Amino acid sequence: MNSNSQAGPAIALAGVNLSLGQGAARVHILKDIDLHIGTGEAIGLVGPSGSGKSTLLMVMAGLERADSGTVAVAGENLTRLDEDALARFRGRNIGIVFQSFHLIPTMTALENVAVPLELAGMVDAAERARAELAAVGLGERLDHYPAQLSGGEQQRVAVARALAPNPAILVADEPTGNLDEDTGQQIIDLLFAGHTERGTTLVLVTHDGALARRCGRVVRLRSGRVDGDGA
Repeated sequence: MNSNSQAGPAIALAGVNLSLGQGAARVHILKDIDLHIGTGEAIGLVGPSGSGKSTLLMVMAGLERADSGTVAVAGENLTRLDEDALARFRGRNIGIVFQSFHLIPTMTALENVAVPLELAGMVDAAERARAELAAVGLGERLDHYPAQLSGGEQQRVAVARALAPNPAILVADEPTGNLDEDTGQQIIDLLFAGHTERGTTLVLVTHDGALARRCGRVVRLRSGRVDGDGA
């Protein structure tokens, strides 16, 4: 288990606002969000559809930029980084699992996991990718393309890809949304294993109350604001 030795929170948001869209269609999605997530915590992020959960996760992952406020992740102020620096930071520090698997169809399972590691400058990318795929039960499927894999297997590749850099932060947006219940449970178990065995901070967006309660803390969003935050 993680020892919480790292100083300061894993994620610290202060006064974060974000609007999306143009002109009359512009919508204020995140409103004055203040949120601290400790190193090694598991957070369930819940709330009604349209409450801003996925957008908040994208801001934490450095995939959306806040209009105002500060976003600090793993000790780095993301609001100060340019796009290239932000991409490098993400590659080293943040693992992301989406509802739709976001695998590259022209790459094998091994390449889908190894190529991001190579882009992050890791010399042992292929070996690490093999080990991560074996850990999620796909050691025999390394050379298969996404179209040759079931949905559950594709999501296992996505989990292996997210965990391969040993990220400080693991974020997952409805990771079981496209899977049947049994397969989804296996994916969740893999995410929680990654969290507990590596001390990774886990932020999980879910509609599933039972799943949220597996996390140490549940943060509720409503209309773009934190509406509840507790164990």
